[in-house]
Amino acid sequence: MDPADTEKAFEQLFDPDVAPILAELEDGPRDEAHLSKELDLEPAEIKNRLEFLIQHGFVTETKDPVAYSVDKEKIAGIVEDDKNFQSAIDGLTKMDSYLN
Repeated sequence: MDPADTEKAFEQLFDPDVAPILAELEDGPRDEAHLSKELDLEPAEIKNRLEFLIQHGFVTETKDPVAYSVDKEKIAGIVEDDKNFQSAIDGLTKMDSYLN
């Protein structure tokens, strides 16, 4: 993955608008209707927020019905990469500041 895309992936993974969606997907795939109801978001907004992660394989989208799932191994791989570790810490710190 291109370094700029890697940085963008970190931004997306720890973005406060995307993180709640990813948290819903943590325990397995969720259909669009479930996500929409739980997060009080329109389906188009969910897709929009996940678009970059879908394009780069961090999130998988299936059709009929539309459902999303995360590739935990791919996410773990990018986070465990030594050169990205500080970015992960910075992202977590940023997310924590939003939550507090």
